[in-house]
Amino acid sequence: MRALEQAAVEQGATWAGLMEQAGLGVAQMAVHYIRRGARIVVLVGPGNNGGDGLVAARHLHDVGSAIQLYLWKRPFKPDDANHQHCRQRGIAELEAEYDPDRTALQAALQSADLVIDALLGAGISRPVVGELATIVETVNRVRMERGPICQVLAVDLPTGVDTETGMIHGVAINADVSVATGAIKRGMLFHPGRAAVGKIRMAPIGVPPHTLEAVMSELLTAEYARTLLPKRPSAAHKGLFGKVLIVGGSLHYPGAASLACAGAGRVGAGLVTLAAGRTVLGSGGRGPETTLLPVAESEWGTLGPNAVAEITKSMEGYQALLIGPGLGTAEPTKEFMRRFFGLQQPKARNQVGFLPHPATSASSESASVSLPPTVIDADGLNILASIEDWPDHLPHERCIFTPHPGEMRRLLKLDQLPADLTTCASGAAQAWGQVVVLKGATTIIAHPDGRTLIYDGSNPALATAGTGDVLAGAIAGLLAQGLSLFDAAALGVYLHGAAGVRVRDELGDAGALASDLLPQLPQAIRTLRGT
Repeated sequence: MRALEQAAVEQGATWAGLMEQAGLGVAQMAVHYIRRGARIVVLVGPGNNGGDGLVAARHLHDVGSAIQLYLWKRPFKPDDANHQHCRQRGIAELEAEYDPDRTALQAALQSADLVIDALLGAGISRPVVGELATIVETVNRVRMERGPICQVLAVDLPTGVDTETGMIHGVAINADVSVATGAIKRGMLFHPGRAAVGKIRMAPIGVPPHTLEAVMSELLTAEYARTLLPKRPSAAHKGLFGKVLIVGGSLHYPGAASLACAGAGRVGAGLVTLAAGRTVLGSGGRGPETTLLPVAESEWGTLGPNAVAEITKSMEGYQALLIGPGLGTAEPTKEFMRRFFGLQQPKARNQVGFLPHPATSASSESASVSLPPTVIDADGLNILASIEDWPDHLPHERCIFTPHPGEMRRLLKLDQLPADLTTCASGAAQAWGQVVVLKGATTIIAHPDGRTLIYDGSNPALATAGTGDVLAGAIAGLLAQGLSLFDAAALGVYLHGAAGVRVRDELGDAGALASDLLPQLPQAIRTLRGT
């Protein structure tokens, strides 16, 4: 954002003009939260964020609000034009250094209708401690005591929230709304800071949209997702909507594959087939719409390497493949994965296959097939993570990986993921040459070309076993309908999140099951279409 502002200045804008637009935008947003003549406390810090706060204070004063400035490390300077404008209007001031026990601050907060946090914003560079920490804690305490009577609005980000990662440095102000100036900052979208941000609003500052688009992640919204919906012509038949082959399920996890199959069907795939061991298929529990491909087991309920030939022989005619839900990580299943993806061969980016296994008669066969657009999820990812040099053997831009943070750590062979998850996901997508969906309270979709989408979909109702299987199935179902890897991943994430919102609204935050998402997926599509 600093680089973009600098570029705008080099193209003819001024720093004062950018700050004026930012502060005016904040003031215009604040008006929605106050009555005429409202009492407003503006917390003013030493940098540009404080300058935005002073501009907002001036505009709010001019429309009849009673303003109290609370200044932290911002002594008056004659060349501070925005501070000068406030003094010319007789706006009241308090300086934090003369209020060591925060008595004056607390008194001002007790009578305020709105508090504007312009202390640090995007300018945080170290933990919030000492004097600043006591200011933050005082604001949070009074906000809790007074409830909705006193709203807190943060300029850009609440003080204490990291701009890029959403980490909280020490303590952070808990805002009801944060007004992003110029562009939404990534840190606003990631936990734990996301909980402190509140509602997110925008205040444009004059940076050209095409300049922003060149360097920023994009937010995955309903408007974006709507453009991705596959067409459903009235004279269509099931063959137009593609066939999905799902390889998954094991003795201990038969339900995961069933959820994935239902997810693919519920987003509109024409036909869904489950390839699994005969024991697994015999356990039932699937919808009657799912067709079955029984394949060889190595042992009871465990997919083994002899299943490779049966699956590759049957794969022709399928437009999408999903492998991994409930697959298990038994050694025979690992051997299946190694052979299926050719992970024992010299790298071959355009083919998948398996090597003969010298110990069995079946292993004297060999096969290779073109890999259709493929989603690799759950145990499929865990098995890949245990194999050296796997990225060299997968055809580039043919797969979507859908890891949660634990699976991502294993794939990257890290003890802990870096705080900047967007850069982490983007770097992995570029290094592997595959689309990556890094799942979480905030989900990132990353393309090998560097594009990233962020879905702000925090929802505790989705924090239950099986919801990831539904998502993987939904993405595969959209792939089968002809969407590109990146578009299928994006639309799948959005529809999954939208269905989760409907479940939460109906059932609440706790007690929902992954299967509750399934009937809500077509409802989410219907809402997105506006029908």
